[in-house]
Amino acid sequence: MFTGLIEDLGEVCRWQVSKKAGRLTLRTALPLREIPVGSSIAVNGTCLTVVEKSKSRLTVDVSPETLKRTNLNEVEVGDPVNLERPLRLMDRLGGHLVTGHVDGVAIAEEIRKRGEFTFYLFRVSAPIFRLLVPKGSVAVDGISLTVNECKNRCFSVAIIPFTLKHTNLHRYRVGDRVNIETDLIGKYLEQFMKFGKPREIRSFMDINRT
Repeated sequence: MFTGLIEDLGEVCRWQVSKKAGRLTLRTALPLREIPVGSSIAVNGTCLTVVEKSKSRLTVDVSPETLKRTNLNEVEVGDPVNLERPLRLMDRLGGHLVTGHVDGVAIAEEIRKRGEFTFYLFRVSAPIFRLLVPKGSVAVDGISLTVNECKNRCFSVAIIPFTLKHTNLHRYRVGDRVNIETDLIGKYLEQFMKFGKPREIRSFMDINRT
């Protein structure tokens, strides 16, 4: 589980990819002595497992499903990637609950500067759009952001200068793809509404109010 608060802007230093899977090596300033082999790390919002590490580098394996569902198959050597270690139970939850299980990708439709803020407009698929609500939470390449508006399968977010500087958002251009993870609560509610009976849903809500 993650928070969507990016800890480091890593750099791709090796990327071995085939049609079936990939192996990604990253340079990072994170304290690797605190990241054991076998632990999880979020790379552009994708929860991956550390399989090797040495000095300032760590290596993760990327499964075929991850290659299919995320933008990791598009990164190249030298590209920056957002990195976050898993949430500890005693940590403050400054962002929102992020699982690192990416729902799909969005396409940058518009990027414009307005004062000190940068506004991004992303287009998503219909299944992802259904789970987005104005003023709700969304993870964009692992960054916890607030949805401004939702319309015509697009949503907008406002990026403050600090986030733009300390994440990989500054490198994106119109037409580029980013990883999207919608809010976990919304996914469960959609499933209840889709498969549960109204009486069962009311009973579930009553139990959780007590």
